[in-house]
Amino acid sequence: MKKKQVLAELARRGQSALTRLDEPVPSPCISVCRVAARSGLCEGCWRNIDEICAWSGAPEAYKRGVWRAVLQRAGLAPSPEDR
Repeated sequence: MKKKQVLAELARRGQSALTRLDEPVPSPCISVCRVAARSGLCEGCWRNIDEICAWSGAPEAYKRGVWRAVLQRAGLAPSPEDR
Protein backbone atom coordinates (compact mmCIF):
# COMPACT_ATOMS: atom_id res chain seq x y z
CA MET A 1 0.00 0.00 0.00
CA LYS A 2 1.41 3.41 -0.93
CA LYS A 3 1.88 6.10 1.68
CA LYS A 4 -0.90 8.24 0.20
CA GLN A 5 -3.32 5.30 0.39
CA VAL A 6 -2.23 4.52 3.95
CA LEU A 7 -2.92 8.10 5.04
CA ALA A 8 -6.29 8.18 3.25
CA GLU A 9 -7.42 4.97 4.95
CA LEU A 10 -6.16 6.23 8.30
CA ALA A 11 -8.06 9.51 7.88
CA ARG A 12 -11.27 7.64 6.97
CA ARG A 13 -11.03 5.37 10.02
CA GLY A 14 -10.07 8.26 12.28
CA GLN A 15 -13.08 10.29 11.20
CA SER A 16 -15.32 7.38 12.14
CA ALA A 17 -13.56 6.82 15.48
CA LEU A 18 -13.85 10.44 16.59
CA THR A 19 -17.33 11.27 15.35
CA ARG A 20 -19.39 8.14 16.04
CA LEU A 21 -19.38 8.25 19.81
CA ASP A 22 -22.18 5.69 20.12
CA GLU A 23 -20.18 2.96 18.36
CA PRO A 24 -17.10 0.96 19.38
CA VAL A 25 -13.85 2.64 18.38
CA PRO A 26 -12.31 0.87 15.36
CA SER A 27 -8.67 -0.08 15.39
CA PRO A 28 -6.32 2.11 13.36
CA CYS A 29 -4.64 -1.06 12.03
CA ILE A 30 -4.69 -1.23 8.23
CA SER A 31 -2.56 -4.40 7.96
CA VAL A 32 0.67 -2.58 7.15
CA CYS A 33 2.49 -3.82 10.22
CA ARG A 34 6.09 -2.58 10.27
CA VAL A 35 7.59 -0.64 13.14
CA ALA A 36 10.09 1.97 11.97
CA ALA A 37 13.33 1.70 13.90
CA ARG A 38 13.87 5.45 13.99
CA SER A 39 10.44 6.57 15.22
CA GLY A 40 9.25 3.43 16.98
CA LEU A 41 5.87 3.85 15.25
CA CYS A 42 4.04 1.40 13.04
CA GLU A 43 4.27 2.55 9.41
CA GLY A 44 0.62 1.61 8.84
CA CYS A 45 -1.28 2.82 11.90
CA TRP A 46 1.22 5.24 13.46
CA ARG A 47 0.86 3.69 16.93
CA ASN A 48 3.78 2.81 19.18
CA ILE A 49 4.17 -0.72 20.52
CA ASP A 50 2.64 0.15 23.92
CA GLU A 51 -0.50 1.54 22.24
CA ILE A 52 -0.76 -1.53 20.01
CA CYS A 53 -0.41 -3.93 22.95
CA ALA A 54 -2.92 -2.05 25.14
CA TRP A 55 -5.55 -1.63 22.42
CA SER A 56 -7.70 -4.74 22.85
CA GLY A 57 -8.30 -4.26 26.58
CA ALA A 58 -8.41 -0.47 26.62
CA PRO A 59 -11.50 1.64 27.36
CA GLU A 60 -13.10 3.57 24.49
CA ALA A 61 -11.86 6.92 25.86
CA TYR A 62 -8.26 5.67 25.73
CA LYS A 63 -8.77 4.47 22.16
CA ARG A 64 -10.12 7.86 21.08
CA GLY A 65 -7.05 9.49 22.65
CA VAL A 66 -4.80 7.14 20.69
CA TRP A 67 -6.71 8.04 17.53
CA ARG A 68 -6.13 11.76 18.17
CA ALA A 69 -2.41 11.08 18.61
CA VAL A 70 -2.29 8.87 15.49
CA LEU A 71 -3.92 11.54 13.33
CA GLN A 72 -1.53 14.19 14.67
CA ARG A 73 1.52 11.98 14.09
CA ALA A 74 0.38 11.26 10.55
CA GLY A 75 -0.10 14.97 9.87
CA LEU A 76 -3.85 14.55 9.43
CA ALA A 77 -4.87 16.74 12.38
CA PRO A 78 -3.37 19.81 14.03
CA SER A 79 -1.28 19.23 17.11
CA PRO A 80 -2.51 20.75 20.40
CA GLU A 81 0.26 23.36 20.17
CA ASP A 82 -1.09 24.55 16.79
CA ARG A 83 -4.58 25.27 18.08
